[in-house]
Amino acid sequence: MGWVEIVIEVARDQAEELSDALMEAGALSVSVEDADEGTDAERPLFGEPGMEPEQAAWDRSRVVALAGKDADHAAIVTDAAKAIGLDYALPFATRDVEEQDWVRLTQSQFEPIHIGRRIWVVPSWHDAPADPDALLLELDPGLAFGTGSHPTTRLCMEWLESQAIGAQTLLDYGCGSGILALVAAKVGVPQVIGVDIDPQALEAAQHNAERNRCEVAYFLPEPFAQAHPEGERFDIVVANILAGPLQLMAPMLAGRVRPGGSLVLSGVLDRQADEVIAAYAPYVPLTVWAEHEGWVALAGRLPE
Repeated sequence: MGWVEIVIEVARDQAEELSDALMEAGALSVSVEDADEGTDAERPLFGEPGMEPEQAAWDRSRVVALAGKDADHAAIVTDAAKAIGLDYALPFATRDVEEQDWVRLTQSQFEPIHIGRRIWVVPSWHDAPADPDALLLELDPGLAFGTGSHPTTRLCMEWLESQAIGAQTLLDYGCGSGILALVAAKVGVPQVIGVDIDPQALEAAQHNAERNRCEVAYFLPEPFAQAHPEGERFDIVVANILAGPLQLMAPMLAGRVRPGGSLVLSGVLDRQADEVIAAYAPYVPLTVWAEHEGWVALAGRLPE
């Protein structure tokens, strides 16, 4: 038995409801993609700390349902459309899914990654490099963002490797998989804290800390604020998120940096750098520390 993907383009307000209806109608799995991905109309979805994203899909969403090749694909789509109250036929396309050894294929896409001078991110199914001076992170791809492959993660890791030596405290806000917190712990920062809005990300981050034998404390935003009130500041604050939320969080993130401490931001396209720098100008003077593949890392020190 082979597999087929059923592809349907719908408006944003139909995507989530249709996804649920397709599962009820017999689809084996459903995902939602940005139909404008790779174009100038592509838009990220994100939630602010402590909040869920306001939108669950894109203006033009592509709903992709997996079904058996022998299933009645038209019936699945028709039943799902009726279930959400549509009185017209939804156009759809199908595309074959090749038979693959999915585990082997997935693993082959994630080789060890060398970052900076001596950082290596090594999936569990690979041997560690022989370099005795390597700073090793064992990290498998998962639900949480951050394996070192994205330029913004790489830039922050390189900054931490070269600049975090001697720091006593670090806050990783929007920590995802916890990879930046792990780098900080590996280079010797004694107190490292990670914060994220996603409980699943924090579960993955905690697992990664344990497998790498690193001491990191992880929090959701509200428990973090309770355990570490606003007056508590850090030697380094790093946030690898997106330009929009970074600008909104400027007072909060800058307010967590001790006098003389460092703020490091990424998730910023080079064309967005000036507006992010302007948002932080009243608090911390930032400059472009490095650029990679159109993304930048911004860094600066809070005046003493």
